[in-house]
Amino acid sequence: MDHVLQITHLHQNLKKILICNNYTSLYQSLLLSKDYNCSNTLNTITFYYVDFRVIINLDKVFGQLNVLESVHIINCSSLEQIINLSKPFKLKSLILNKVLQFESLQQLLLKSGDYLENFGLGFGYGLSSRQVLLGLIIKYCKNIKFLDLCEFETQITYKILDLIENIKQNLNYLSINIQEDNHLINGQALPSKLEYLSLVLNVKESDFKAFLENSQDVFINKLLIKLQRGSDDISHYIKEYIMKGERVKYLAIKGCGFLCGRFPAFPF
Repeated sequence: MDHVLQITHLHQNLKKILICNNYTSLYQSLLLSKDYNCSNTLNTITFYYVDFRVIINLDKVFGQLNVLESVHIINCSSLEQIINLSKPFKLKSLILNKVLQFESLQQLLLKSGDYLENFGLGFGYGLSSRQVLLGLIIKYCKNIKFLDLCEFETQITYKILDLIENIKQNLNYLSINIQEDNHLINGQALPSKLEYLSLVLNVKESDFKAFLENSQDVFINKLLIKLQRGSDDISHYIKEYIMKGERVKYLAIKGCGFLCGRFPAFPF
């Protein structure tokens, strides 16, 4: 309780809070404390690696937040409690790296998919699970601005292209880790403008040239290319299509003799 009182005095008028798995009880005590009233100030909650089974009174916490604008769920598990909240909330970010029950995820997207702006799918899913998950995102989420997909196989290329096409109007940040099929970078599926594009791939000259030719009408503010071992030399295409043109404002290339570049911060 002493920790709660210290935080109470230090963080009056709190607007944003990050709740981590190791400190859920502390934050819960803070939000329910009679000495601390954030009902009319707290507008953003981020759950980071939280197992919602260990949180109690979540419905009570959400019920007293009057100006809550966005909820972000990053690599969390056991979502049933947050799905069953009686008070509606705007789920703005959903980053998945742990296997969840598809029925629970479908319920969550059915309730909050229209609000979702940031979606990421990590390494913890097999091929069939990825197919189902992408299908759910295509069905329920039309307003995604940030999309991060890791290690996708040839068999679901069409699903990824369908998803990008489905959200093209709003998509602004795209990060794809491509293991096998470089048809994903043919450039034709991209929106006309991207703030940030990150490609991690084992690239062949012909595929990369096709990407640059097919995306000549696409303006990219920040382009990051991470070349995996075995990639062809694409330096001449970089000079011909990117450096001489004005389609890319900032360029960073990592691997195969190129200098390293920095990843931008997550956009929320």
